[in-house]
Amino acid sequence: MHNKDLNILHNFNILYLEDDENLLKHTKDILEDFVNNIYAVKTSNEAMDILLHKKVDVIICDILLKDENGIDFLKHIKNKNINIPTILTTAHTDTQYLLDAIRLKVENYIIKPINIKELLDSLHDILLPIVQKKEIQKNNNLIKTISAITDGKQVAIIKYIINNLDKDNLFIASYTDIMESFSISKPTLIKLFKELAEKNILIKVQHKTYRFNEQALESL
Repeated sequence: MHNKDLNILHNFNILYLEDDENLLKHTKDILEDFVNNIYAVKTSNEAMDILLHKKVDVIICDILLKDENGIDFLKHIKNKNINIPTILTTAHTDTQYLLDAIRLKVENYIIKPINIKELLDSLHDILLPIVQKKEIQKNNNLIKTISAITDGKQVAIIKYIINNLDKDNLFIASYTDIMESFSISKPTLIKLFKELAEKNILIKVQHKTYRFNEQALESL
């Protein structure tokens, strides 16, 4: 079996709920090298605060917390329509926990002591479909945007814009920056940006900064 590409984890944020301080720190220190952000907390109250104020892509949650139960925490957030992929960890193999995990549609269940490779592989398997969906969406955006622009010379520029969007769908560059990378005249480039703006696909938000508006593609 081929090794999994763990580089895909770099763009994602993880919430890790564990009341064992040593394990919390040890696992956090390792995951920091693989993910974008790791929010490591000891209580469900702290975890809830993170969920309300930060973007979280996956939750890693211990079942038996001090005076708390991780299953109850997950039930609580699902009741609030917070649906985030979850990996449960526990030192126990109680069948009831497994049944609860199945009912909650938990993505994975890892027995302590945590095997880091198993944890990283599980994160990869959970996040890969999200990455693939984003790639498909990017390709769809490219096709739809190209279909909206008739000048074939501008296709490479459109591809460049879409491939250089940040996580907030912002493209940051000046005309000069683009002209340094492509053999294109300034009038042609201005014409392209004007057409994209008229179709509400590319919205200028400030100097050299544009927002790519996916919603505008739905009507194309």
